[in-house]
Amino acid sequence: MTRKITLCFTFFLFTLFALQSSAQTQVFDPNVKSIKLFRAGDQTSFPVLQLNSGDQLQLEFDELNTRVSNYYYSFQLCNADWSPSMLTSFEYTRGFQSTRITTYRNSSLATTHYVHYQATLPDRNSSPSRAGNYLLKVYLNNDTTQLAFTKRFVVVNNLAQISAQVQQPFNATLFRTGQKLQLAIQTDPRINVLSPSDMKVVVLQNQNWQTSLFMDRPTIWRGKYFEYSDEAITGMEAAREFRWLDMRSLRLRSDRMEVLDNRSDSVNVYVKTEGSRNGQPYIFYRDLDGSFTIESYESINPFWQGDYAFTHFTFVPPNKRPIEGSDVYIFGEMTNWASDTTGLMHFNPEKGVYEKTLFLKQGYYNYLYASKPMNGGMVDFSQTEGNIWSTENNYTVLVYYRPFGARADECIGFASLNSVFQR
Repeated sequence: MTRKITLCFTFFLFTLFALQSSAQTQVFDPNVKSIKLFRAGDQTSFPVLQLNSGDQLQLEFDELNTRVSNYYYSFQLCNADWSPSMLTSFEYTRGFQSTRITTYRNSSLATTHYVHYQATLPDRNSSPSRAGNYLLKVYLNNDTTQLAFTKRFVVVNNLAQISAQVQQPFNATLFRTGQKLQLAIQTDPRINVLSPSDMKVVVLQNQNWQTSLFMDRPTIWRGKYFEYSDEAITGMEAAREFRWLDMRSLRLRSDRMEVLDNRSDSVNVYVKTEGSRNGQPYIFYRDLDGSFTIESYESINPFWQGDYAFTHFTFVPPNKRPIEGSDVYIFGEMTNWASDTTGLMHFNPEKGVYEKTLFLKQGYYNYLYASKPMNGGMVDFSQTEGNIWSTENNYTVLVYYRPFGARADECIGFASLNSVFQR
């Protein structure tokens, strides 16, 4: 009996670790919608804080309810691979271990009833005291078992200089379809590296942890100088510019709307039927690199005055046949980068198309269509979008260090660069 309990507990911990490793945002309450965590004033920014600085993050989310709920939040320090650290919360949280969200407002000028919640992090009564990866946990009634959702952010203590460049790969498999990074890192004299494995580097493409690169061995190591230049570990598929959907108005049809039905109590938006872009000529245009913004042309504050709409997507696969052995997802921040089933599309054999309906708030959305093996694996754009090496992508470089004898990874470097400005 004891063995069974131990095995069940081990399986639970493994499942929790796998969940945290893959999900950028994990939502446990289906009534919670439109979760955004960003640097104050810029909805498309990466959620990062400088340690012991005046930087602030802004948390925004809705609950489809007419009554106000008692939401609290706390921090969970994680390692570079997002496994929970061995430290207790008192060792990385300064002040109170949990904080109540006291800024909220009922929706107005919207047909959908919801309560909008807002918080600014860190709070003066509670803030992270160490650098590293953090999981923001939001739960009800100060009870951690009533978890509503989790969201990732990073706290950086700048002790490393990062030089990075985006290049076209030499490898024949990625020459026309991928991009590679050339990284050089110089650590501060206060960093005492005993082994190259003490340093870890994570590269995000368009702020997406789902397809991130994890590097724990440099190509060149000389004292406090680290270089990562091997295409086998720094190369990745480039995809294409993201598709877009402008829902800032639910009174007038935008260019990507086929039908806008706003005559009933619920609003329905039918997005124009779309097909694969693989093999089509590359066209450059500015996009949000997969993010979305909450905006509205018809209200003063879109966060509590923006409305919701049932948004219907239709994708026509090649030859109107399902992609064998793979599922098709709507890929982007609005569907958590295909790390869960939020963006999973369903094949309609009568029409020969993939279909999906999402409940979206007024705003501007970026997305792609991606296939993903049914038995698990990475997302693939080769059959739905195609990959072009000259695609504009934004890259985030994070450097982690664990001192000898330490029990957690520290984030000691952060850099952001764009592939367009490298050419």
